[in-house]
Amino acid sequence: MKQAGCELCEHAATAAWSLVHAGERLRVVRVLDAPEFPAFYRVIWNEHVTEMSDLSHVDRAHLMDAVLAVEHVLRTSLKPTKINLASLGNVVPHLHWHVIARFDWDSHFPQPIWGSRQRTPEPPAGQRLAVPLTELDDRVRRALNA
Repeated sequence: MKQAGCELCEHAATAAWSLVHAGERLRVVRVLDAPEFPAFYRVIWNEHVTEMSDLSHVDRAHLMDAVLAVEHVLRTSLKPTKINLASLGNVVPHLHWHVIARFDWDSHFPQPIWGSRQRTPEPPAGQRLAVPLTELDDRVRRALNA
């Protein structure tokens, strides 16, 4: 069920994210409001549930397969230093996973993206990626539809 007022229950693209994949059970968005981390995706479970244990075994496997598919695309396409995976849900209690490609040159590395800035990369992060973001989105979409 959707919950009124929950920003993750909405399926439409917003100023904060771009819809990359919309499936029956989950969707994937690329986060737009964190330009210092251009390869930042969220895998969002469509129904409003708050914890992994709220899902059946089959649904949990489906969700984790999607998280790992996004991770695989980021690793093979961008060769990041590290992939950060997080499922916090403290601010928005709707089950979702953050999948973020991290680089040793990014503004906060090795700190988490919510940590302290370490540097200002030049050129900006979006220009340093090995693959344009539109192509990266296409690769994520293909991986999820395979």
